[in-house]
Amino acid sequence: MDPEWIPPEVDSRRPSVARVYDFLLGGAHNFASDRDLATGLLRVEPQARELAHANRDFLRRAVRTIAEAGVDQFVDIGSGIPTQGNVHEVAQEVNPDARVVYVDNDDVAVAHSRTILEGNDRAAVIQADMRRPETILTDPTLTGLVDLSRPVAFLLVAALHLVKEEERPAEIVAALREASVPGGHLVLSHLTHDARPGKAAAIGKLYDRATSPAVARSHDGILQFFDGWDLLDPGLVYVPLWRPEDGEVDSPERFLVFGGVGRRP
Repeated sequence: MDPEWIPPEVDSRRPSVARVYDFLLGGAHNFASDRDLATGLLRVEPQARELAHANRDFLRRAVRTIAEAGVDQFVDIGSGIPTQGNVHEVAQEVNPDARVVYVDNDDVAVAHSRTILEGNDRAAVIQADMRRPETILTDPTLTGLVDLSRPVAFLLVAALHLVKEEERPAEIVAALREASVPGGHLVLSHLTHDARPGKAAAIGKLYDRATSPAVARSHDGILQFFDGWDLLDPGLVYVPLWRPEDGEVDSPERFLVFGGVGRRP
């Protein structure tokens, strides 16, 4: 293994949610502990790779939709390790002047993001915890690149289900809403237990070994995060159903994740 991309302070023995996700997407920035957890996840849910790709595809469709609507600023919170088709690539394909800030608390995700973004003066990464949105919104790197007096798209894609109820996930979204001006957007996807509660519970138990939990919530529970936002059509749906590009999707509930996009009125 080439150790150059590994920050010296990283504990490779404890699996990271970001690196497990990287493995499921076919990335190479993960450790044996991450692959072990991912293997367990694949035993519980053999379609885990397909689910990860469906969530990533939702992110890309949502970013493209928002960029085509004229929004040119994106803050991807809980961004993980960048893979092909990153937010800045999708947004800057629509508008080369689009600005993107990635936010994650995983050392490997941040280190690799900095390598990928080197030379791109319209994209940056900051290391911060989504549980403290005030530190994100006031970070000099973010405020130097993003003008919060103009519309911003905040992304919480496969992120809030890593936040326990006692950590007040609704307050995270509320802080982003209060920081948004009319025309800003919220992109959110979230694990649910609605269709397959046993499977969602098994996934949550596996993630107890990782740096973050996996807290599945109901459709109504996830919908509450959009309070104060106007949901774009088709609303909060299983991620393959959000403006699909390839026609009908077979058994969308098997994807276990709801996704939606809101607009600040």
